[in-house]
Amino acid sequence: MPDSSPAKRTRRSGRLLRLLATGVILACAGVAAVLVWQFYVTAPWTRDGRVRVQVAAVAPQVSGQIVELRVADNQAVRKDDVLYVIDPVDFDVAIAQARAEVDNREADLQVKRAQAARREALTTLSTSVEEKQQYAGTAKIAEAALAAAKAQLAQAEINRKRTQVRAPVNGRVTNLLLRVGDYATTGTVNIAVIDTDSFWIDGYFEETKMAHIHVGDPVTAELLGYEATIPGRVESITLGISIANAAPSTQGLPSVDPVYTWVRLAQRVPVRIRIERVPEGITLVAGRAATISGGEPGAHRRDWWAALRRRFAGTTTASPVDDGPTR
Repeated sequence: MPDSSPAKRTRRSGRLLRLLATGVILACAGVAAVLVWQFYVTAPWTRDGRVRVQVAAVAPQVSGQIVELRVADNQAVRKDDVLYVIDPVDFDVAIAQARAEVDNREADLQVKRAQAARREALTTLSTSVEEKQQYAGTAKIAEAALAAAKAQLAQAEINRKRTQVRAPVNGRVTNLLLRVGDYATTGTVNIAVIDTDSFWIDGYFEETKMAHIHVGDPVTAELLGYEATIPGRVESITLGISIANAAPSTQGLPSVDPVYTWVRLAQRVPVRIRIERVPEGITLVAGRAATISGGEPGAHRRDWWAALRRRFAGTTTASPVDDGPTR
């Protein structure tokens, strides 16, 4: 007869329980591995993000010595605010000379028109047709000279206005090194203004996650040192990145480096993110690091145990529907 003593039955039950526990553990490990793979490898998130901004490089349109500096480093400015003033004396002289030339040309034109009118009034017995045409042409030349003088006056007045160098955008002056007495040269940048209306965020996503990123998708960005998150949307996706192997060699042939590794690192693709709102207390600074994720804010920071509990509980990243109390 088979041994059915309590001790043997207890041992068999213990072995079954151990096998069952081992199976449950292996199943949980498999589910957790799948969740971790989906959560950390294919989920649309990255820690490689940077705050970006446009910087207006201000250069004077006229040359001269700076006689007045109206801004300080890191000062906020509005569009068309005067940043600094170039010595206007030479430009005032140029305006005076241009106005004198205009007066001279106007007087000359009056004389030439009067002469042409007198010749036109004479009969062909007193003057020839050629002489009439000559005086009429002289009057036209005087008109052209007057127009040129007026253009020079307009240019002199414009140059005088350009002695006041103004901010092209709303923003903040940065890295100011100018001082009164410096010489400003036409076309040479000497002051920079950060355009505070142009902030955006660049996220560099691994190519394995690009299938889950689309233009218009909502995203959140977290800056180091801040708890609040910045909401935004995917504005555009870069369609090209540099390829080292595409560079030509000295003979014009493609230079391809040999690869001996078994592991291929995923390329990172830049994604431009439009900032929709900056929470109170957050100061955007170009160059700051950002962590970017799609979907639920901060989802990439949840540990995989929490993700496993949500999966077993049947929850999703979407907001649950409240069906009322369970009876």
